[in-house]
Amino acid sequence: MTKVCPETGERTLQEPVLTVSTDVSFASNHFPTYTLGPDNEIVDEPKEDEKGPSVKETVEEESQLLSDQHKRLSVRDLASKFDKKLAAAVSLADEAKLKEVASLEGHVMLKKLRDALEYMRGRTDGQNKEDVEKAISMVEALAVKLTQNEGELIQEKFEVKKLGNFLKQTSEDAKKLVNHEKSFACAEIESARAVVLRLGEAFEEQERSSKASRAQGPDVEKMVEEVQEARQIKRMHHPTKVMGMQHELHGLRSRIQEKYMNSVRLHQEIATIKRAEESKSCPFVLESTQSLGSCLKIRVNAPDNAIDLSNCSIQWYRAACETSRREAISGANQVVYAPEPFDVGRILQADILSNGHKVTVTTNGPINPEAGLQSRIDSLMKKSNSEFSVVISQMNGQDYASRSHVFTVGKTRIKLSRGWITKAREIYSTSMQLCGVRGNIKAPAKALFWQPRKSLTFTLTFESEQERNTAIALARKYAFDCNVTLLGPDD
Repeated sequence: MTKVCPETGERTLQEPVLTVSTDVSFASNHFPTYTLGPDNEIVDEPKEDEKGPSVKETVEEESQLLSDQHKRLSVRDLASKFDKKLAAAVSLADEAKLKEVASLEGHVMLKKLRDALEYMRGRTDGQNKEDVEKAISMVEALAVKLTQNEGELIQEKFEVKKLGNFLKQTSEDAKKLVNHEKSFACAEIESARAVVLRLGEAFEEQERSSKASRAQGPDVEKMVEEVQEARQIKRMHHPTKVMGMQHELHGLRSRIQEKYMNSVRLHQEIATIKRAEESKSCPFVLESTQSLGSCLKIRVNAPDNAIDLSNCSIQWYRAACETSRREAISGANQVVYAPEPFDVGRILQADILSNGHKVTVTTNGPINPEAGLQSRIDSLMKKSNSEFSVVISQMNGQDYASRSHVFTVGKTRIKLSRGWITKAREIYSTSMQLCGVRGNIKAPAKALFWQPRKSLTFTLTFESEQERNTAIALARKYAFDCNVTLLGPDD
């Protein structure tokens, strides 16, 4: 028997072999199986592998990816943010105009009032004439003050106008840049979409020719080139340009914020200088460093001024800033006051009523936090309970002589004990109160007021100011986790 096999000849490959990109996915990862018959004809046709994706699915997937890429290149939100900032600057300018009109009306009213008083002074004599002259001097003082306010208003108007022009120019430049980059990106996306459509048509044409002629397959080299071209165009459309624009906008926003903070700092320095000038003529002044852990004390400014603070009525207040509404600190009516953690970042004021005249003294700025307090609190937050050594100074408002006790601040309750004896133990509730001491007591910066429940109060003195402030801040954090706000009376 003679074995018949197809004639094969050895041929040397002269042309370089073209490499196929790893991004190309073929329908099958192995050679087809078939049987040769007479005249080298294929008897068993290879079966198509149904696991690979179809051409339509591939085209739809590429189209969806391009559509998502086009949506990511939308930058309308970036332009709208600049428009909002510009609108805010315009509103500030309008407010400045209204204030200017009001100032002009005030000058007109003061002039009419002064003319009327001058007319009355010529027609009166004796005590009435002196009253009229006093009223004229008051009107002149108001006119001077109104002129000063008008000067400050003009300065603020100039700053607002300068900021508005800067925002307007920045918005126009950003819009031009955004429109240019958007049009360029849209043109490239449309070009890529056209290439993908041509690729899909080529795939469909190749499928039709494959079914008709039963040839070996599509032109792989041409398909690889088109796929590589489409993927290269796709990679070019990553949002690198938009990200660069976002970084530039972020930098502009940071510079604007920095200029705003510098303006606020300058205003604060000017206010501090004004307060220093006013304090020279003020009969009272605040002593001590104005930070947490210190003790503010009111003293008479001039030694030759015979004013007895014990005969004066005092009330302390806290406020977010000098122009905001003040909040009276209940029970704080002594010459000294020790700030507590709730006062950090706020301005403290004291009204002093002496001989029918009220004088207000104010801290130079917000109360500063105590150094190392936050790290101490963070380390204690990792524990389930924190113990502090205290001495009971008062109980239910009466002086109390005692030895050292342990004040335990837990995640759900507070306990005061000495050895096995428990003085008080209560969970966090709305009836519990905790704050710094506001009455007359020795070392107020080391003492706190604690009301576990109604009809039971303690005044506890700690070993140091930091221990007292740590216990207050820690207890308030745990109480907040239990949906309870732990503050002082009437806070």
